[in-house]
Parts: sequence; structure tokens; C-alpha cells
Amino acid sequence: MYRTHTCGELNLEHLNKSVNLAGWVQRSRDLGGMTFVDLRDRYGITQLVFNMEENRELCLEARKLGREFVIQVTGKVAERSNKNPKLPTGDIEIIIETLRILNPAEVPPFTIENQTDGGDDLRMKYRYLDLRRTPIRKNLELRHRMAQEVRRYLDSQGFFEVETPFLIKTTPEGARDFVVPSRMNPGQFYALPQSPQTFKQLLMVAGYDRYFQIVKCFRDEDLRADRQPEFTQIDCEMSFVEREDVLDTFDGLAKHLFREVLGVEVEGSFPRMSYDTAMAEYGTDKPDLRFEMKFKELTSLVQGKGFQVFDGAEYTGGICAQGCAGYSRKELDELTDFVKRPQIGAKGLIYVKYNEDGTFRSTVEKFFGEEDLKSLANQFQARPGDLILILAGDRSATLKALSELRLEMGSRLNLMDKDTYRPLWVVDFPLLEWDEESGRYHAMHHPFTSPKIEDLKLFNTEPGKVRANAYDLVINGVEIGGGSIRIHDEKLQKLMFKNLGFTDEDAMEKFGFLMSAFRYGAPPHGGIAFGFDRWVALFAGQDSIRDVIAFPKNNSGRDVMIDTPSGISDEQLNELNLLLRPVKDQTQ
Repeated sequence: MYRTHTCGELNLEHLNKSVNLAGWVQRSRDLGGMTFVDLRDRYGITQLVFNMEENRELCLEARKLGREFVIQVTGKVAERSNKNPKLPTGDIEIIIETLRILNPAEVPPFTIENQTDGGDDLRMKYRYLDLRRTPIRKNLELRHRMAQEVRRYLDSQGFFEVETPFLIKTTPEGARDFVVPSRMNPGQFYALPQSPQTFKQLLMVAGYDRYFQIVKCFRDEDLRADRQPEFTQIDCEMSFVEREDVLDTFDGLAKHLFREVLGVEVEGSFPRMSYDTAMAEYGTDKPDLRFEMKFKELTSLVQGKGFQVFDGAEYTGGICAQGCAGYSRKELDELTDFVKRPQIGAKGLIYVKYNEDGTFRSTVEKFFGEEDLKSLANQFQARPGDLILILAGDRSATLKALSELRLEMGSRLNLMDKDTYRPLWVVDFPLLEWDEESGRYHAMHHPFTSPKIEDLKLFNTEPGKVRANAYDLVINGVEIGGGSIRIHDEKLQKLMFKNLGFTDEDAMEKFGFLMSAFRYGAPPHGGIAFGFDRWVALFAGQDSIRDVIAFPKNNSGRDVMIDTPSGISDEQLNELNLLLRPVKDQTQ
């Protein structure tokens, strides 16, 4: 038996007990007549003691141990004279009687410690070593626990877990598909699913009225901190439901996870906010409600004063940062530089300081008198000591820039406590969005999202104003998941395809199987999909989902540990009937 106990379970109740332990050498310390070794496994760390006076050969052998050696020891549990309250095993140590080196190890390329000296690229290359570090292990333990609690809650609500295929048909809309050539069907390809959307709707047609799965999805899109080419969804669908039925059910899932995983009680239903309100007050469809600082539109108030920046702007708006009137010129210049970054795109920043003595100081005081500035301050219900920050320009671009400025101020003022959670349902999104490049409308969510019934009349006159019966769960400014009530009527689905620019032939080629299924009694249905990686990262207090995925890809979509993607042999290409074209030089 390699071990009778793990390295995280022994305590004073085990005094004088003979034990076997096995694991990795975390570190060792030679103190003359004594050698101490910290032994680590998945469960914790236990201190081993080798005594030169009692067993010289054994002690000398212990001094040869390097970091990450895999060893097995036997010994007796003793009480530590110098206890370590930071460790669950910190009250005891093991007086070693035998030592066996199971496998020596080379010196690792970075230290296997909570605070490592390894950079991101190095740790990604040696991910199997990075996974030994306690922070990463705890993230994966949290992921495991959350998955179990998701299944437990959904099972209690009558949901049925069904697996859906990974090799499916490529469909338009959304991100680019990953495609897989078929050897048995030369010249034809499967696609990896961006989500199981059509299959879960078919399960509703089949009568499986509460479906879920925790499933891998694949999207060939540009990556960032909260995106990976392969990611995990909690995918759910329900029949004979309206929007509030879905939201109430998944209020329950979120509350269950808050309670069982974090020990946080969330009372009452999560608030609902329309897309239009979210954009007008926060400039984003995923507002962070941990702090206020809502936008105020100032367009009509500030025009006509001779200040061209305001007079020529489609939209002027601002935020009020409480207690920041004392910001220095340097700090204001930093904020100006921030909003002028290319990824934010503002041309400049206007400020109004409401000083403690009741006076005003502003970059536009040449055009706005004391009463004008006071009128501006009143729009924000500002008080002496507050700072008003204003942006102007194209409406959509300015709202986006103002949203980034709000988050920057929230960060600077420490208003975004990671231990505070403010969930929110954003509802009533636009059904369609216009794409200038293709010259047609695209589905803002997907082609199967039902429009609000009261907006159907707008399809023929103003399709851009049709609202979707859709909803997103947002927690602390992170979109955790989204869904909609689906179209279950063939005629309405055809109308949707028509507004998306599909001919009848296109629709039948891509979605004929679904259209056909609707003819055999499709029930009203709706559902939602949650980004499981994002949810785990939020609960773990991590900014990147890479830290909660065992083997993630880098920002170029590469796994540098196994060096993929990579080429394949001519033999494989021939079997698949594929001929490669020369790769274009991307620098030209």
C-alpha cells in the first residue's frame, strides 16, 4: 500500500499512529542534525522529519531529495513543537522510518508555489506542472463542485440530461464553425457545434420537456480573457413555458449555487432591466450593479452655448464620481488618455469639478457660466466634492466609451468588491441588428429567437425595432448566460428567415430538418445557456476563464503544451481527399 492517509488529513487524533504517505517533495530544509521535508499531494502538505542521530543513512538519503521528487515514506505521527496554524496538518509531523524514491524529478522550470516565478507562456507550456499549484487546483475543485450542484438542482427540478452530437451540420449566423472533413463522404464536412441549439429544440418536439447538459461548444472566433475556442455551457430547454417561468427556474439555479458553493443567500427574484434602459444608463447590455454612477444624457442641455464639441455631437452624456473633485491635473490627464485609447475611441474628456466651497471649475467654463455648471450638477444630483466627467460624439460609440470610463472609475474608487454579487436579468433585446458589410439584418441572438408578439406588425415596416423575447443573466458586469423563448411555429420561423435574407431554398437547405419537425406538433418552448467557465471564474474571483480550465488554449488558439494545431501527414490528407493551398503571407 503506497499510502494509508493523504497529506491533508492527519492531525493530533493520529498521534503515535504508524502511517504510509506518498506524494511530491514541495521543499526541504537541512538544519544540521535534522532534515525537514514538506510532502505534498492533492489534499495538502505534511511535514516529514529525518533525524541524523537516530538514522544517519536515512537522513543523508533525505538530503538528496530535490523539488518534485515522488516519494513514499513510513513513519509515526508526532506533535510538532513549532506548530503551523496556516496548515490543516500544522499540529503534527511524521518521524520517518523508511524512505523510498518512486521517481526522481528534474528541476522544474518554475516554482510550484502559490506565488510562482513562472510567466503565463511558461506555465502554459508546462501546464501539467502548473496544475500542481494550489490556486489552480482549488479552481478545478470549485469547478467540479459547481458542476455537481448544477446537476443536483436541475435533477430536483425534473430536468433530463441528454447528450447531443459533436459532429453536426454547418449552419449560418454566429461565429465561424470549426469543420471536420469526412473520410467516408469525400468532399463533405461536419461542423463542431457552436451550441446544441437545434438539437435541444428537437428534444422539445420529441416531448422531453425539461432537458439539460453540461456540454462542450466550439467557436472559431478571436480570443480574449473570457473566450476560448472550446468552452463549456450549461445548456437547458423547457416546454410549455413563458419567459417568467424560465427566469424563475434559473433564478433558483443561481441562488442554489450561491448558497451551496459560496454560502451566500440571495433573497427575492433577480431584478429585470430592459436592454434600452441598460444602454441608456450604463452604455452596455451587461451592467455592473455593484455601484451606481448611472449615465445622464445632457445633449439638449449643453447645445447652443457655442462649444462646438457639444453642438456638433449626436449624444453628450456623463457620470458623477462622488468625492473626486480633488482629482489633480495629472489624474484628469490620465483619465483623458484612458478614454482616448484606440479600443475606447473617445476624442477627449470634459470635466466639471464641484468644489467643496460650492464653486465650479471646468474645461468648458469659457462657454458655461456658474449657473450653467450648477444646472449640469443638478442633473446628477451632485454635491460639493463631486466630479462630473462628460463625453460627446456619435451616440453608440460615446455610450461604449462612457461605459468603459464608468468601470475605470469604479475600479479606481474600489467600488467593485469581488465578494459582493449583484445579479440582474437584462430583457427585451432587439431581435435583429443591421450589418453594413453584408447589407442585411442578422439575428442578435440566433434565428430561432421569438419576437415579442406585440411587435410582429413592425416586421414589414421597421424590422430593426422588433424586440426579442430574449434575456441574459448578468452578474457583476459579466454575462453569465442568455436565452430566449423560441419560435415554434413554421410560418413565423419562415418570416424570421425572410428578414434575415434567407431564401426559402436557403432555409430548407440549412434548417429543413427543424422546419419539418415543427409540422409534427412543436410545443411552445424556451431555454437558456450559461457560460460555465465564466460562472466558475466569477465565483473563483478570476479575471480569465483560462485559470478555471484544466488545459486551455492561449490567445492565438494554440495549446503550447502539446503543440497544436499542427500539420497532418500527406497520407492523412489523401485519405480525406484534401489538397492544401499555400498559406498567404499575412504581413503583406
